[in-house]
Amino acid sequence: MKLALTLATMAPAIAMADAPVGMMDFTYEAAHHGKPVAAAMWYPSTDGPLTRAAENAVFQGVDVRQDGPLANGDKLPVILLSHGLGGNWRSLAWLATDLAEQGALVVAVNHPKSSTFDFNMRDGLNHWTRARDMSRALDKLMDDTRFSNRIDKSRIMAAGFSYGGWTALSLGGAVGNLEGEITECELRKETSSHCTDLLNAGVSFADLDTERWNASYKDARITHVAAMDPALHHGFNDQNVAELTADTLLISLGDGEDRLVATDFDASGFVDLLPDADVLRITPAYHFSLLPMCKPAGAIILKEEGDDPVCTDPDGADGADIHAQVTNAISAQLGL
Repeated sequence: MKLALTLATMAPAIAMADAPVGMMDFTYEAAHHGKPVAAAMWYPSTDGPLTRAAENAVFQGVDVRQDGPLANGDKLPVILLSHGLGGNWRSLAWLATDLAEQGALVVAVNHPKSSTFDFNMRDGLNHWTRARDMSRALDKLMDDTRFSNRIDKSRIMAAGFSYGGWTALSLGGAVGNLEGEITECELRKETSSHCTDLLNAGVSFADLDTERWNASYKDARITHVAAMDPALHHGFNDQNVAELTADTLLISLGDGEDRLVATDFDASGFVDLLPDADVLRITPAYHFSLLPMCKPAGAIILKEEGDDPVCTDPDGADGADIHAQVTNAISAQLGL
């Protein structure tokens, strides 16, 4: 969809407001891709040139201090932030900024093969590469002397939205069930947008490697997981979550017709397998409510482009309040 292009072209501009958050590029080598992975990092900072980042004609951006130094203080939790299918780190820059302002080191990557300008539906379904992206980012952060001695290793979170929600769960220890996804798309190929997108792209779960799909990609360093409207949890049983020992938060967006079928962890039964997880259900809302706040002309621009109506929340929904609920839930989970 064209929205992905919109998100990717958010250009920085000078901002007038103060910003206690630093942001810098965070690129690292990834042998499993054979090329570097582009990422960004946010952290507490009170110095450096003030910049408006991740903004364009449709979406509001964030105020940051570009390449500012890490502020002095105590050890900080780390949050590895994973975007949805076809997205990029800019799509959750608002969340990264909010969490850094509250005292976290946040790293968000552009997952090769499943991000905006590096997208291939078939290769993008190799979900294990996304988990490796995040583990490698954590390696890089822990090797960086500017930040390594400030990391609180008792609070390292994998967080993600949509497909990224599954990436977070996978890092925490959940293992996939390829047969469950095959069955889901056989049953809901016309009602699940995810299954429809795959069908239109000529891609099938049945073509994927079962052994790799169902393997564990747990990173033992992950202590917390926050999965926001996560996907790919169909047909699960207790064995699929036996290794998910991290402190887990599940967030759902919307209900009834406003609930995205592909990410409905109540309908799939996934939530029932995690009785100790914290669960936040946000209504009214819908799946795209977690994208950046739209500018007044955003909905008109997207309509003219024939894109998804991501700027049109359900009646009664308040985008700023939805964002705040997510930030507050993750902050509480980490004790920020």
